[in-house]
Amino acid sequence: MAFLTTTQYHHLSDLTQLKSKIFTLAEQHGFQQAAITDIDTSKYFEQFSQWVEHGYHGNMSYLERNQELRKDPGKLHPNTSRIISLRYNYLPEGAQFKSVLADTSKANISRYALGKDYHKRIRKKLKSLCKQINDICEQGDFRVFVDSAPILETAIAEKAGLGWKGKHTLLLNKEAGSFFFLAEVFINIPLPIDEPVENHCGNCNSCIKLCPTDAIIAPYKLDARRCISYLTIENNGPIPIEFREAIGNRIYGCDDCQLACPWNRFSQTSKDLSFSARLKLDDISLLELFNWSETEFLSRLEGSPIRRIGYQNWLRNIAIALGNGNSDKQVIDALKSKANTENSLLAEHIKWSINRLEQNKNVIKSKSVTPSKTEKLIRTIEKMLPRDA
Repeated sequence: MAFLTTTQYHHLSDLTQLKSKIFTLAEQHGFQQAAITDIDTSKYFEQFSQWVEHGYHGNMSYLERNQELRKDPGKLHPNTSRIISLRYNYLPEGAQFKSVLADTSKANISRYALGKDYHKRIRKKLKSLCKQINDICEQGDFRVFVDSAPILETAIAEKAGLGWKGKHTLLLNKEAGSFFFLAEVFINIPLPIDEPVENHCGNCNSCIKLCPTDAIIAPYKLDARRCISYLTIENNGPIPIEFREAIGNRIYGCDDCQLACPWNRFSQTSKDLSFSARLKLDDISLLELFNWSETEFLSRLEGSPIRRIGYQNWLRNIAIALGNGNSDKQVIDALKSKANTENSLLAEHIKWSINRLEQNKNVIKSKSVTPSKTEKLIRTIEKMLPRDA
C-alpha cells in the first residue's frame, strides 16, 4: 500500500483497504482477532452504572471514579473516531485444570497469571502495531489500552463483534471460548465499523450453577463481593468466613465459570511462551508456597501479576487453602509457625485454618475431599477439555 495521509482516506475502498492491512498487521503481532467499533458506549454504560450503584463492585472504588470517561470513551483521547478491539489468547498448553482442582494440596492459580504480566507484554505489541500503521498513513493519532483506563473494555469488544457477553459477564467467542485478553487502540481514522455478533448462551446456566460461591447472582450479573477472583486479588481485607470453605485451593483468581462454559471446548491455546507457567506454578504444593519468605516472594514473582497483591495477602490466601486441605501434621506445623505474625489480618486467617484442620483430624484422612461443585466441574473438564485435564 502506498504512503497516504489520513485526509486521503475519504473513499470507502481506501478505508476498507487500510482496515484489512491493519488486521493483517495485528495478526503478525500475535493477535488472533481484531474488529472495529465507534466510540459510543452509552447503551452499555447504563448497565455498568446500575451495577456500581448496587455496590456489586465491592471495594474497587476506582470503578466509581471517571464515570464520564466510561460513558464517553472519546474523552480519553481527543479526535478519536474509532476503536480497534483486539483479542490475544493466553491459555497455555496442558493447563492441568483437573489435576489441580482434584488435589487439595496443590495451589490453584488462575491460568492467565501463571506467566508474565500481560499488561506490559501486550502494550508493547500495540505500540509496535501503531508504529507500523503510521508507516502506512501519515498523521495517524493513536492511544493504546490494556486494562489500563476507565473504559468498558468488554462492552467495546462486544460492540465491535469480537464475541458476546456471557452470563458470567466475560466475553465469549464462538471459535475461541473465553481464555483471552482484550486490548484497544483508539484511532482518529474513520475505519468501517464491524457489527456485533449473536448471543449464543441460550438456555445454558452452567457457569451460574458451578460458581463455587454463587457470585453470578443472575444471568449477566456478577456480585464481585462473592467472586473468588475479587476475594483473592482485589480484596485487601479479610475473606468472609462464609466463602472460605468454597474457595478450596484457589489462591489467586478462579477459572471455574470459564471451565463450566461449553464454548470453551473450542478454546485456543497460546503460542506465546510468556504466558506459560513459571516456577512450576501450575503444579506446585501450597505448603511450598506458604514457606516462601517475603524476599523469595518478591524475587521469584518479579514480572508476575501475582506480585501486586503483596506478601501478606498471598499468605492469607494460601492459609485458607491449607485449611481446606488435609490435616497433615506438616501443614498444621507450618501454619502454627506463622500464627504469631504481627499482621492481625493474616493471624486471624491462620487461626481459622488451624482450628478447621484440628476439628477435621478424624474426618479427613489421606484422601482429598472436594466440594460437590468442584467434582461436577472436574467431570465437565474431562468431557469438554480432555487436552487440558
